Amino acid sequence: NQRDTRHAEGTNCRDSLPNTLQKKTVEKTSNIAQKAAQEAKAASEAQNIAGQQAARQVKAQLAEKAVQAAKAAEVALSGKEAMVEHLQEEVKEARSVVREETSSLQQAQVNVNAAVQAARQSQDQVYDSANNFLKIQLKTLTNAVRTAKSNAANAQAVASGAQRSLREKEELLEAAKRRVDELSNQLQSARQDLANTNRAAAKANAAAHEAKANAARNKRRLAHLRKMRATRLGQV
Repeated sequence: NQRDTRHAEGTNCRDSLPNTLQKKTVEKTSNIAQKAAQEAKAASEAQNIAGQQAARQVKAQLAEKAVQAAKAAEVALSGKEAMVEHLQEEVKEARSVVREETSSLQQAQVNVNAAVQAARQSQDQVYDSANNFLKIQLKTLTNAVRTAKSNAANAQAVASGAQRSLREKEELLEAAKRRVDELSNQLQSARQDLANTNRAAAKANAAAHEAKANAARNKRRLAHLRKMRATRLGQV
């Protein structure tokens, strides 16, 4: 009986040993599976965060490019404004030249009229002198006529010179007017270019502002995701 009892106990021990090993194996497998699941989840979250960081970096680069474009547009705008101011000064100077040439032309016209009047008076003096000196003596008359003719020739020369000066003033005035028209056209073109540059600068600034806003939103979103991930890891 004792032999049977020992045999039964040995048989029970041999039967319980595989059950214990099987239980430990199942627990070990369960732990490995759980650990693998946690690592897979962490890897997935890391991939999402890495993707968000890459997108954030790209958007930050785009925002920087937009800021640089806005700065370049502002530099171009300053250059266009300086060009417009320079053209305005040239137009102002050209108009001043026109006013001066107009005044000079008017004075030249007055001089021409005075020279013509002097020539007419000299011619009148020729006839008056001839009539007066014919009554006195031929010699005196000849001298007087010679003197009057010389004066008339001088007056005519002055009148011719004044007329030439008048024509030159007229040519200068026409040239100045053409210059004013040319500068006015350039000023109009520069103003249009300035308006286009202003619109481009406004668009560039708006794009830069939007890019900065997107970058800020992405930064806040990434911080929120990190906080949620830290909270989840703390709970696990």
